[in-house]
Amino acid sequence: MKRAIEKTGIVTALGAMSGTSLDGVDAAILRTDGVDIDGFGPSSYRPYSPAEQNVLRGALGQWSGDAVDAATDVVEQAHLALFEQFVDYDLVGFHGQTLAHAPRTKGTLQVGDGAWLSQALGRPVVWDFRSSDVELGGEGAPLAPFFHFACARHIGATDPLVFLNLGGVGNLTYVNPMCARAEDAGALLAFDTGPANAPLNDLLQTRLGIAFDEDGRIARRGTVEQGALELFLAEPYFSRIPPKSLDRNDFSEMIALVAELQDPDAAATLTAMCAAGVAEGIQHCPKPPEQVLVTGGGRHNPVLMEMLAVSLDCPVRAVEAVGLDGDMLEAQAFAYLAVRVARGLPTSCPGTTGVRAAVGGGIVSSPSATDIAV
Repeated sequence: MKRAIEKTGIVTALGAMSGTSLDGVDAAILRTDGVDIDGFGPSSYRPYSPAEQNVLRGALGQWSGDAVDAATDVVEQAHLALFEQFVDYDLVGFHGQTLAHAPRTKGTLQVGDGAWLSQALGRPVVWDFRSSDVELGGEGAPLAPFFHFACARHIGATDPLVFLNLGGVGNLTYVNPMCARAEDAGALLAFDTGPANAPLNDLLQTRLGIAFDEDGRIARRGTVEQGALELFLAEPYFSRIPPKSLDRNDFSEMIALVAELQDPDAAATLTAMCAAGVAEGIQHCPKPPEQVLVTGGGRHNPVLMEMLAVSLDCPVRAVEAVGLDGDMLEAQAFAYLAVRVARGLPTSCPGTTGVRAAVGGGIVSSPSATDIAV
């Protein structure tokens, strides 16, 4: 099997994503030249056990120490176990697990050693995607927009559209598919819209011992507390001009806003907060999008999807409606970004992270060579 990455041609890349919802690791194969999508391959999922989730939660917001070391071990072993299910690929895009994100002060921390993983797999691994962007003045997030641009071209879109990812934190990418390249001015605008699934998941875990609101059943029984929603929307973050990004726990006070509510009302209110943040974010788009394509776990919540449909002035659909896989889109994105990093192509630009100029940062680790920072 080919191991060296040639300067041109199609590469079979394996990408992975362990998101802020802390549910597990997604991994997926993508065939690409780093510009266009040639095709999609197999995918798989490895859930974190309750004990592993507790380790990861215990390290959130920390930058070093025993808790971070324990989380690092969980992340590395989970990814290795999942990657060993795959055989036919040329390189890996390894994002790791974000534990802390404060780009304007401390930086950004994704745990997991790509060099160790490269040795364990015997394959090149591209990792540490965010640091160079932050060092050059960017937010370091979101990083999927360049892949969203490729997806828009892949599905034949001609009008502006939005990809909305609802994981632990929500983020949107406005795409103008008529631009020639993702890094061109006006092609992309991307930013975090606000909290998505994380506050609701945390609330339900604490109160009921369940991981999430399956099918929105709890929220469906509740009533939105308008006072709490108004206080939430008064947060200055929503009026900030993008690009902008959030840490998973930046809106932890949301839990306090619903602390006195019964479970169904609290769930309905937190769900409404997610939808309201998206509606505020859409106002920042250069033009009204022709459609919003939703990816991530939030698209499985019919109550949230209904709230979005009511709040937005365009069709709101899961990405499966256009032939994409909403469970694996972010894993595929890091496969795509890995090829771009290996070929010296940019992975973020002023419109996606606020970085001063287009940048393609990352480290390429090889089992038989010194790491190369790109």
